Amino acid sequence: MDYAQERVTTLHALQDHTPAAPTDQAAVVVPMAEREYGSLATEQILSELETVDPARVVVPLRASGDRVEPFCEWLDGYDLTLEVVWCDGARLADLLAANGLDGRRGKGRDVWLAMGRALQEKYVVLHDADTASYSRQYVPRLLFPLANGNAFSKGYYARVEDDKLYGRLFRLFYTPFVRALETVYDAPVVEYLAAFRYALAGEFAATSELAAHIRFQRRWGLEVGTLGEAYRNVGATGSAQVALGQYEHDHRSVSGPTGLSEMSESVGSALLRVLIDHGIEPRSDALRERYRDAAEPLVDSYRLDARYNGLDTDAENERQQVSTYANAIGNPGPDDRLPAWADAPISPADVAEAVQTDLQTLEEHSPSTRHRSR
Repeated sequence: MDYAQERVTTLHALQDHTPAAPTDQAAVVVPMAEREYGSLATEQILSELETVDPARVVVPLRASGDRVEPFCEWLDGYDLTLEVVWCDGARLADLLAANGLDGRRGKGRDVWLAMGRALQEKYVVLHDADTASYSRQYVPRLLFPLANGNAFSKGYYARVEDDKLYGRLFRLFYTPFVRALETVYDAPVVEYLAAFRYALAGEFAATSELAAHIRFQRRWGLEVGTLGEAYRNVGATGSAQVALGQYEHDHRSVSGPTGLSEMSESVGSALLRVLIDHGIEPRSDALRERYRDAAEPLVDSYRLDARYNGLDTDAENERQQVSTYANAIGNPGPDDRLPAWADAPISPADVAEAVQTDLQTLEEHSPSTRHRSR
């Protein structure tokens, strides 16, 4: 049995048990795009959430205007107190631009918009909408540490599907990169980043007090940036990680738009930004070589672990990925994070008003629209 504790409190799934947790005081944020409409995975998630019965579900929706009406009607069919934050409306875009909040768009930006609306509840939970193995245990498991003295909790799980070992960006980029950082910087924040068993998992929970003070990365660096902000605000003693058991969701190719190569650039930049926040000036050229040195032996370790479990493995392909990811280690660029809601120049109510205006505009241009805000 695995009972090991890390730098942060680590809660293990030692048996099939759902811990008591304040789900009735939590808002669950579930970002969605057009591809989630009517999908089997998303339908299962929403059905499971009905049994969890959280206080609210907030869906930041990325979709073209002609898809918003059917999407909202579909979501309205579930027995949930649910709010849609349409992230593509003109009025919302104007609001953000007028307050200096426009810029690169991505998952983090959409989550930030929804998170402001979720702050009405005592706790917030975030998870993706493409999880084929979703369980009603996820939300209470993530919330349990918050009801017992922690302010932040992160999910972790094994990525094993189709007789293959996945979690490639975490295994082949994040883990060796952080190990490379450990060889250079003797800093508590690096120890913290190394403590999470799946730092790139999209599932976390936080008290609303903490969530209101998180500066969100705009794109794929969201998960790493959230860890950095959790450490900045509550440290290791206020953080926990919880086992979520079996987990299956969509896989990405290494190359191409939204592929793992592009994601690694955002993850790498977010990691270096965390260091800069804590007074460390990283040298990307030296770190790139140290990353390669840390990644090469890990490829062999993963290959052996896969074989031990009867899983397929392609060590040469994984070494090629290491070479690709090494190129992602560079200057983090300008800090374009969105401000914490506690310091933002707009309020969540401003966002709600803009979204409602955009939805009403859609309705005026489409008489058949019968969007019902719940």
